[in-house]
Amino acid sequence: MPMFLREARLKRQNWLDFLFRNVTRFFAFAVLALLLTLIIALIIGSWPAINAFGFRFFGSSEWNPVTEEFGALIPIVGTLTTSAIALLIAIPVSFGIAIFLTELSPRWLRRPLGIAIELLAGIPSIIYGMWGLFVFAPLFADYIEPWLTKHIGPIPLLGPFFSGPPMGIGVLTAGIILAIMVIPFIASVMRDVFEVVPTLLKESAYGLGATTWEVMWKVVLPYTKIGVVGGIMLGLGRALGETMAVTFVIGNAHELNKSLLMPGNSISSALANEFNEAVGELYTSALIELGLILFFITFVVLSLARYMLYKLAKREGHTT
Repeated sequence: MPMFLREARLKRQNWLDFLFRNVTRFFAFAVLALLLTLIIALIIGSWPAINAFGFRFFGSSEWNPVTEEFGALIPIVGTLTTSAIALLIAIPVSFGIAIFLTELSPRWLRRPLGIAIELLAGIPSIIYGMWGLFVFAPLFADYIEPWLTKHIGPIPLLGPFFSGPPMGIGVLTAGIILAIMVIPFIASVMRDVFEVVPTLLKESAYGLGATTWEVMWKVVLPYTKIGVVGGIMLGLGRALGETMAVTFVIGNAHELNKSLLMPGNSISSALANEFNEAVGELYTSALIELGLILFFITFVVLSLARYMLYKLAKREGHTT
């Protein structure tokens, strides 16, 4: 090949590399710019409420559009409580599903069950909400809530959390619906990371006489703990920001109750119910500040998750 053709080809490759680097850099910084723009827009929109209420907004349970007195305590508590209930249910169930699909299920059953779980993840949230309101909530009110009130209600410490009339809708119902929604996400991630574990490690443990539970708990889980934590955080992120399903079943009541069976509210459901009907600058600003708080909660949770993953990876490096 002539020298001038090689030089022209090299210049063209250098130009393409330069273009590729700058285009990818632009996309990366565009995401950061979009995030910064979103934060600025939320702060500007919520500034009247920040000036009017200050830090009192976080600790007040008052929500009265007539007197323009607003507080975020009830939506914050509802968001955190429903998400915590969802994770308490979803983590062990997802772990069991992943164990069954990777270790115990017959080969002919693994693929259909895996596809079914992935399909559950694609169901729109409003479908879960309608199912929860019209199917799950009546059954929960007729059978589960009376049993909880009768058997757990008299217990001194746990009783107040499971007392009240059986209405079907409430914080506990919303948490259970959220758990059903996030289980497919967490289970799919756990299954995928469990399948990455080298077969030699598991067979060696079985050869030493370990049971299936010991193999999963002492071999598979330590090997995949970073991916498992990532899957759990993925489910938590959806639980924190879920709107329609929670709106259907949480009750949408601005009341702070100790009982999980009573109606409550969350940040996302408050925004969905009231934003279109908000009249006045302060009312709208208070709702936007709720959105800012939800953004901050999600950011803190995901940042803590990333820090946890970083510490786990760093510890593995030291161990090696």
